[in-house]
Amino acid sequence: MEILKRNTGKVIWMTGLSGSGKTTLSSLLRLKLNGLGINSEILDGDFLRLGLNSDLGFSIMDRLENVRRVAEVSKILSNVVDVVFVALITPTDEMRNLARNIVGNENFKLVFIDSSLEQCELRDVKGLYKSARKNQIANFTGITSEFQNPSSYDLRINTEKFSTSECVQYFLDNIEL
Repeated sequence: MEILKRNTGKVIWMTGLSGSGKTTLSSLLRLKLNGLGINSEILDGDFLRLGLNSDLGFSIMDRLENVRRVAEVSKILSNVVDVVFVALITPTDEMRNLARNIVGNENFKLVFIDSSLEQCELRDVKGLYKSARKNQIANFTGITSEFQNPSSYDLRINTEKFSTSECVQYFLDNIEL
């Protein structure tokens, strides 16, 4: 019996502020790719913090550990699916580089989901920004904790200026899977 060797899938790491559109775009892209016969899955930071990372807070050390765990899971998952979308704020270059180093540069694509803080606050369906502005949430990225725009990325998608369908098409036209 001949065993077929499968190439490792790609990890598409979506970074951006809360409310920038990371999960929305990942979900739409997953549907699109799966419809094209490209098997994909999503690792969403909010959901992972309900289980795998429920023991972590939002200090710098806890955020690094959160990224480390998600990167390790995405690397494992990339061995069984073609594309893994990771929707995770990942606020610093140090954290994004940690993820890239764990996954491996050849299989890692960083996508900066760019939207202004003001626009993200307008989209805030969970009320997180309002709570952070009232000091009810500590270390909230963009308010009491810094978000550093990536110094380098594979693709930048501006979700403030373009519709979700335009953003999906832009991704498909500009990322090699």
